[in-house]
Amino acid sequence: MGSLGMQEIVIIFVLALLIFGPRKLPELGKTLGKGLAEFKKASNELKQTWEDEVRMDKEKEAMAEIFKDSTVTTSEVLGDVNDPSGSKEN
Repeated sequence: MGSLGMQEIVIIFVLALLIFGPRKLPELGKTLGKGLAEFKKASNELKQTWEDEVRMDKEKEAMAEIFKDSTVTTSEVLGDVNDPSGSKEN
């Protein structure tokens, strides 16, 4: 579906003028404009929320990876307690 040309816009305007009349048409345009503005605002808020959630998920994954890398096993702790010099035996 492409963009509307000048002829299509004129035909739509004439049909709207015939259907709704000259008194109702400005009110209809105003209502339509407000509706489109609200839709755009809600769409932007949804997009921002989605981006925030994706960013939070990435941060959670990074934190989980850092936590996983920094965890110490019980045997490592006990090994350090039993061998205070810090040398590891394999």
